[in-house]
Amino acid sequence: MDKPASPGSLSPTPGSRDDLSESFPIVGMGASAGGLEVFEQFFIKAPVDSGMAFVLVPHLDPTHTSILAAILQRNTTMPVVEAEDEMVLAPNSVYVIPPNREMDITNRTLRLTTPEEPRGHRMPIDHFFRSLAEDQKEQAIGIILSGTGTDGTQGMRAIVGSGGITIAQQPDTAKYSGMPESVIQGGFATHILPVEKMPEVLLAGLRTPVTNGETLPDESKGLTQIISSLRVGTGHDFSHYKKSTVLRRIERRMVQHSIADMQLYARYLKEHPIEIQHLFKELLINVTSFFRDPEAFEALKKDGLSAVLTGKPPEYVFRVWVAGCATGEEAYSIAILLQEYIEEHRAEIKVQIYSTDLDEDAISTARTGFYPLNITEDVSAERLRRFFTKQPEGYQVRKNVRELVVFATQNIIKDPPFTKLDLISCRNLMIYLEPELQASLIPRFHYALKPGGILFLSSSENIGNATDLFTPLSNRWKLYRSSLSSSPSRTPTGGGLSWTVHRGNDDLNEMTTKPKELNIADLAKRMLLQFYAPASVITDAKGNILYVYGETGKYFRPAPGHVSFNAIDMAREGLQLDLRTAIQNAASQGLVTTDREFTIETDGGPRIVSLCVRPISGPDWTENLLLLSFREVQAAVPPTAGEENSPLSAVDQRILGLERDLSRTRENIESIISDQQSSNEELKSANEELQSMNEELQSTNEELETSQEELQSVNEELITVNAELQAKIEQLADVQNDMKNLFDSTNVATIFLDQHLVIRRFTREAVRINRLVASDVGRPLADIRSNLEGDDLLERAENVLETLVPYEREISTITGQWYLAKIQPYRTFDNVIEGVVLTFTDINKRVEAEIAVQEARDLAEAIVDTVRESLVVLDSALKVVSASRSFYQFSSLAPAETIGSSIYELGDRQWDIPQLRELLEKVLPLNQSFENYQVEYKIHGNGVQSVLLNGRPIVGRRGKTQLILLAIEITPSSRK
Repeated sequence: MDKPASPGSLSPTPGSRDDLSESFPIVGMGASAGGLEVFEQFFIKAPVDSGMAFVLVPHLDPTHTSILAAILQRNTTMPVVEAEDEMVLAPNSVYVIPPNREMDITNRTLRLTTPEEPRGHRMPIDHFFRSLAEDQKEQAIGIILSGTGTDGTQGMRAIVGSGGITIAQQPDTAKYSGMPESVIQGGFATHILPVEKMPEVLLAGLRTPVTNGETLPDESKGLTQIISSLRVGTGHDFSHYKKSTVLRRIERRMVQHSIADMQLYARYLKEHPIEIQHLFKELLINVTSFFRDPEAFEALKKDGLSAVLTGKPPEYVFRVWVAGCATGEEAYSIAILLQEYIEEHRAEIKVQIYSTDLDEDAISTARTGFYPLNITEDVSAERLRRFFTKQPEGYQVRKNVRELVVFATQNIIKDPPFTKLDLISCRNLMIYLEPELQASLIPRFHYALKPGGILFLSSSENIGNATDLFTPLSNRWKLYRSSLSSSPSRTPTGGGLSWTVHRGNDDLNEMTTKPKELNIADLAKRMLLQFYAPASVITDAKGNILYVYGETGKYFRPAPGHVSFNAIDMAREGLQLDLRTAIQNAASQGLVTTDREFTIETDGGPRIVSLCVRPISGPDWTENLLLLSFREVQAAVPPTAGEENSPLSAVDQRILGLERDLSRTRENIESIISDQQSSNEELKSANEELQSMNEELQSTNEELETSQEELQSVNEELITVNAELQAKIEQLADVQNDMKNLFDSTNVATIFLDQHLVIRRFTREAVRINRLVASDVGRPLADIRSNLEGDDLLERAENVLETLVPYEREISTITGQWYLAKIQPYRTFDNVIEGVVLTFTDINKRVEAEIAVQEARDLAEAIVDTVRESLVVLDSALKVVSASRSFYQFSSLAPAETIGSSIYELGDRQWDIPQLRELLEKVLPLNQSFENYQVEYKIHGNGVQSVLLNGRPIVGRRGKTQLILLAIEITPSSRK
């Protein structure tokens, strides 16, 4: 980051287009519930001359005018304004999003739009943070404060991917911790801090210079040590990543630990191994989204899939590899695209997608297929409805889509690729790699694709110079089709690109001893000067001429047939035999032939020539060379005409005979030489055949190597599938353990039946209802004797299967145990009925309690009826609960008129007496009783009589009056 501008150089008016050429960081701040309080805490601590621009994106009520800017202005002297469309940002200023607006940023200019999503589905923080990451790259800063939900998580992810700084409020200091926890759990927070410490960390980040990918000489060693520590600690080599990308992320970790020197940080890595893992996570760039660049995916669907799928036979398996999938959004996007294509074209094909990434945590997230609510910005409502399941905290990719994709960890640089693929998607991965490594990945992709397969890259990537391997389908959206290559593509090995100082291949080649290039002219001149050879040639051990010095036309002439530069083949008549022998002796035994004279036939007649053959060697070459020198002795003198007719002497005749013998010998030798040459030709032919066979063997060997590579790739795929299945098995085992513990802890007898009422599973409590053993699984329940009385549950179960209406009733066993039996349909996760579930809840204690209560009530009523006094039992509302037989006789009332009525409403309201009201409503509630309270009561047919009342509260266990017992005693009184 650049240094902050001085306060005097800043524009006092936010949004003015003064000289803002000096770069300054932009801080996006998102909050929801409880946001006002944390905003105030932040700006109380934030310095007014930090050189940063602050853009606040809280969740505001779209129907009310916001006064947030006015409130925050009381906490800082920086100008705080409500953002306007086309407002240019200025440092040392604060901007607040208006209500009912979405905001993004382009070239430090705010742009406001009216949101299209309905209220409750908007993600304004994510929307702004994404545009901030695209606009500011590594200068982007995102802060997530108090709030509920997950808004801001994907935006922070984009800022991390661009190399910016992300800060999340420490959850235990937040009034609502939902948003900070979502960012932290996603791994997108580079700092987790209380609000009051955030300004200090922001200023520390500004004071740390960014090197823009350049290292000073004294920092190179520290970088080398860091890369080496990562290689040892994680098994992955980051030396082939772009240096600028790696340096920015290393520096970000250094800022968090307040380390300014790279060598000190390298030492810190060795002393704290856990930091290696944190740095490794920092270097893994897991930035992606659903249908990233929607127009590119439309081009893939229209041009790519149509080109490769047209004419495919039924049951064709369409194989896809998504390299660098991060958390799986791109893989699922392609799976959805293929599902739509199959449905639209009614294609009868199968889909198999392999999705790989280096980050194991990201792969785990991808396998679950669960994403936050804010994916609505990238996925249409129609696709959400068809391919996702809505849950309270996000969206789950439907099972039929998840089953198309197999996720696995893979290092694309060093691990073998998948093969026989129809489509490879590798988007926004190569931009983080050095050009040399990018160039090596393209042939690897070509090798993995079938002829005519599709390579799908991002708009920032291309195939480079590999135009012979791919032909473009869409230059704009980087869709390429694999071409047939003249030479077979071989999987390139991940060569180690390193920024460290080490000896490379060139240095090794320089260290390897190799012969210097021969300077034949200097060599010939040196040897000729040494031996004063007049006309000479230098040959190899086989007689092939390498260099000619002087006039040698008298001794050599072009041989007929195939052009040859062999000295023996080109030697004139009379020279071949002796020359062959001399060359063989010199080459094999190192013998020197000197001054050997013989006669040769030249254009000027026979000549006597002296031949010298010497082997030569020296320290500058390893091959044995021969020096052939020729010197003419004298010309043979032909006889004169007179001499031809003169009688020959015996000596002359002897000479002539010898010459004839010599001629015959030469002819024989020539014949032998001819035969030998024929044999040599045959040997050459056999040698050519052997060479041809050797080439065929080499070709076969290459095919075997290719087959081995394919088998290795298939093995990798099987390993990947096995890992996926193993993960699912572990999940099923966990679910099974949970279900077992759940059944064991509930103590509810449960029997699972299929659609034919065959036992699928039962709990241990169910043996008390039906006499079940473990081997009864798979048997019809009707074959097993039940302990229930009047057992007609099987008929009820069949009725539930037909009507899908649950059934419930109380039932007893032959031993007198009572259960609440429930029969419900067995529904799968996809809402398919596959049987019924019988549950039996033990209600024996409740039934016993009800029976005991009823017996006690019957006993109490019998006692009351035997008492001569009139007794009335009232509840807390002074309504009659029960009355004795003598009361009905005394009052001439029937039970139907009495039970449930208020004491004041009985008869002609004779009991509605103020004194009695005071006793019942004020004395008895205080848990006090009264006795012998005399009242005058008019008895129907008997006039007015004096009545004594005795009242007593019946107190429950909790100390509250629950019932009132009122005793009435009639005494004789005078008639009024």
